[in-house]
This record gives sequence, C-alpha cells and structure tokens, in this order.
Amino acid sequence: MRVGRLVKAHGLKGAIKLELYTDDPDGRFVPGATFTLQVPESSPWHGKPLTVREFKWMNSHPVAFFEGVEDRSAAEELIRAILWVDEDADSAPTEDDAWFDHQLVGLDVVRDGVSVGRVVRVEHFPAQDLLIVRRSGGSAASDDEVLVPFVKAIVPEVDVAAGRVVVTPPPGLFEDLPADGDD
Repeated sequence: MRVGRLVKAHGLKGAIKLELYTDDPDGRFVPGATFTLQVPESSPWHGKPLTVREFKWMNSHPVAFFEGVEDRSAAEELIRAILWVDEDADSAPTEDDAWFDHQLVGLDVVRDGVSVGRVVRVEHFPAQDLLIVRRSGGSAASDDEVLVPFVKAIVPEVDVAAGRVVVTPPPGLFEDLPADGDD
C-alpha cells in the first residue's frame, strides 16, 4: 500500500518533506517503521528499505528523518521516491463501508445483474470519491470511462470477495440519453 512520497529536502541534516497518502501519518511514520521504496533502477536506493528515525510536523508540513540519510545531499537523492508498506491485517479498514483503493480496482461493475464495466481506478475529491469505470467492451480511451460517484445511493453494494460492485446509476450515466426533439 502506498503511504507517501518524498517531495523536498528540508534543511541540512537530511530531513525530507512528505506528501502523505495515509489517514494516520503519526501512526504510520513512527521511529523504526520501514518502507519499500519505489525509485528508478539507477538510484543508489533501488532495492533498499527506508526506516524512519524521526517524524514531526514543521509549519503544518510532515517532515521525516530516515536512517542512513544524514545530510541534504543524501535527502535529495530520495526526492520523488514513493513509500510503500505491505498491508497487514492490523491496517485493514475498521469501518464496514471502507476499502483500500487496490481492493476496488479490478472489480466488476454490475447493474441489474449485468456487468457494465470494471473499476480501473479511484479518484479522491473533497466532496466524495469517484470510481473510474471502463465500460465493458471499451478501449483504454478515456471516453470509454465513466465517473461514478462513490456514494451509497449509486453504489449500494461492494462485495470484494465476489469481485464486484453493484451500481444503481441515474439514467445517462452509462448510456447516451436521447436528445429532446429527436423523432
């Protein structure tokens, strides 16, 4: 599971500002927490883990110090790296209606008992999340993707074990509506 991205060296002692992809940064970035790095193969950090030495908030920005990153030069080698953790049972969502994005991606989208597409990604917005659904038989073109508001009224059922989400969309979400005045 992706939990953060290293965005900018901070100061001279190896601190790095983070872009967070986790709801619990203070619990995730504890001293000793170890992450898998997504970096180019040419990076000296490729294939190496990264372990938190210290995590703090500076001017409302999350900043971390990592083992083996002792100065600004070392920190700059890690800029744009993405931090991943293996998901464990303890980190599973505790709410009944909460899922990780990777649990939703790939699920069949079913309407009235018929598969109408597949979830290809999840977009997060302040008002609500959107399921990005590639219509059945559609190509990889974005015009074959439907943006489905991830709200109970439109997505009443998510069954990860069965590999599907049930949708009850309003008219026109998955099909073209006839234009007024067409005979």
